[in-house]
Amino acid sequence: MAACLGFLGYHYLLAVSLSLVIVLVHGDIHSFNTGHEVVKENEVSSCDFFQGSWVLDDSFNPLYDSSSCPFIGGGFDCQKNGRPDKDYLKYRWQPNGCDLPRFNGNDFLEKYKGKKILFVGDSLSNNMWRSLICMLHATVPNSNYTFGAKGLLSTFSLSDFGVSVNWLKNGFLIDMAYEKIGKVLKLDSISTGNQWLGVDVLIFNSYHWWTHSGRWQTWDYFQFGNKTVKEMDHMEAYKIAMTTWANWVDKNIDPSKTLVFFQGVAAVHLDAKEWNDPNHKDCTEQTEPVKGSTYPGPGVPGEAILKSVLSNMTKPAYLLDITLLTQLRKDGHPSVYAGRGPKFTDCSHWCLAGVPDTWNQLLYAALLQK
Repeated sequence: MAACLGFLGYHYLLAVSLSLVIVLVHGDIHSFNTGHEVVKENEVSSCDFFQGSWVLDDSFNPLYDSSSCPFIGGGFDCQKNGRPDKDYLKYRWQPNGCDLPRFNGNDFLEKYKGKKILFVGDSLSNNMWRSLICMLHATVPNSNYTFGAKGLLSTFSLSDFGVSVNWLKNGFLIDMAYEKIGKVLKLDSISTGNQWLGVDVLIFNSYHWWTHSGRWQTWDYFQFGNKTVKEMDHMEAYKIAMTTWANWVDKNIDPSKTLVFFQGVAAVHLDAKEWNDPNHKDCTEQTEPVKGSTYPGPGVPGEAILKSVLSNMTKPAYLLDITLLTQLRKDGHPSVYAGRGPKFTDCSHWCLAGVPDTWNQLLYAALLQK
């Protein structure tokens, strides 16, 4: 897929999208410095930021030090939890044909002064949210901030800039009702969307909870229209639910006031056979990415479903297409360094600092203005 640059303004929106892989910038398209080299207009406009490989770069420094960020949370702080290797912090995402602009926190804060940014989704949204607020805190470490949580809403704000970056936990996006028969996923209903209104940037995410089954499943029934069923194909349910969400966005969001993104499907690494490693069971003891630009394992079913739904929206939500770059990072998970003892292995979430910082660099590239 090809990615192209469009114009994006707070009071207007003009976007050019090819196969839903898009990079949006404020203002005119010229050249800009990525921290490695100046990227020319024609190079960037023809570049797909989401196709590439991971490069070990000794000159590359993480955007923050985990020991100096107070917001990481125990499960993501791999260094604090005893991870002995550090090379995973030195890998830089290298798109095929151009460089990804390095995140500039001062520029970000200046552009989004007085603005509200809201992540809505599951714990992968939490991963990305905590990464971004660590990046901003590292930019202005002496600035006053507020940080807290009430119910499902976690908040972070920098009063000197009037910027708030929040996370609303909502793994399904559609409704789940507690009824006499049990917990019912209402695939065609969204009653809490008013919580998503009145912000300047929305970044949604939903996928991983839909793959759960057995003791990990958090619902008892599916409901769609007049039908209530105990079981159905989970990916079919996901498609119906994401279509419900897309219809809500089309009906309720004014793209001249609110920019809508979808955090793409992040890979998990539960089976080392996917990357042809006979010596390990999963992501445990992985210290380097898969080499090259192709993942040898199977695709992620939700990726195609999500792209199909987004392609049919009348007010497009722009996909941060992180599937490939996460598939290649089998080394980026907390694994046994999630802070819950050596018997607990996490191959779904990501260490901070780490891979989610690149997701936020992609978001920054999408919001970049000259």
